[in-house]
Amino acid sequence: VTKCGLLRHRPAGGGGGAFWVDSQQKRYVPVKGDHVIGIVTAKTGDLFKVDVGGSELASLSYLAFEGATKRNRPNVQVGDLIYGQFLVANKDMEPELVCIDSSGRASGMGVIGQDGFLFKVTLGLIRKLLAPKCEIIEELSQLYPFELVLGMNGRIWVKAKTVQQTLIIVNILEACEYMTAEQRKQALAKVSGN
Repeated sequence: VTKCGLLRHRPAGGGGGAFWVDSQQKRYVPVKGDHVIGIVTAKTGDLFKVDVGGSELASLSYLAFEGATKRNRPNVQVGDLIYGQFLVANKDMEPELVCIDSSGRASGMGVIGQDGFLFKVTLGLIRKLLAPKCEIIEELSQLYPFELVLGMNGRIWVKAKTVQQTLIIVNILEACEYMTAEQRKQALAKVSGN
C-alpha cells in the first residue's frame, strides 16, 4: 500500500474476497476502464484534448464516438463536457478516452447536455454514490426528477427541471458525504416541506 486510508474488506462467497484502501486523495489518477467527465480544452487535427482532472490532458479521437466516420464527424466544441471511458491509462503513456463501449455503442457516453451544473466532490463520495443501491440517490430521486452523471474523477453533472431544484440537489450531494442517514433524511424532509 502506498497511500494512507481505511482498510476495507468485502468477503467473497467461497473465501478470500477483496481488500482495498479507501483514501481521501485529492488528485484523480486515470485508471483503464474508469468512466469520467472531462472538459474539451482544444481541437488538434483528429484529436480533442480533454481535461479530466489528472496530471495531464487526455486525448479523444473524433472516431471514438458512435457512428463517427471520416465524413461524419461528431459535433464537439471546445468547452463541451464529455462523458467517456479510459481506453489507455498508465503512467508511461498519455491517457486516451473513448465514448463507445467494446461493441461500438455509445451506452450513455458522449457529449453531455449544455444546461446542467458541473461540480467537484471527493473521490470517496463518488465511490459511495456509485455503490449498488445507493440510498442517497434513491432518496434524492423521490424529491425531484433529475438527470445525473457521475465521473470516477470526482466530477458530477446534475440537471433538474429548474435551476432552483438543480442547486438543491447539488447542495444535498455536496453535504451528504459527512451526514449520517438520519441527518440526511431530516435535510430532505426540510427541503420537501414534510
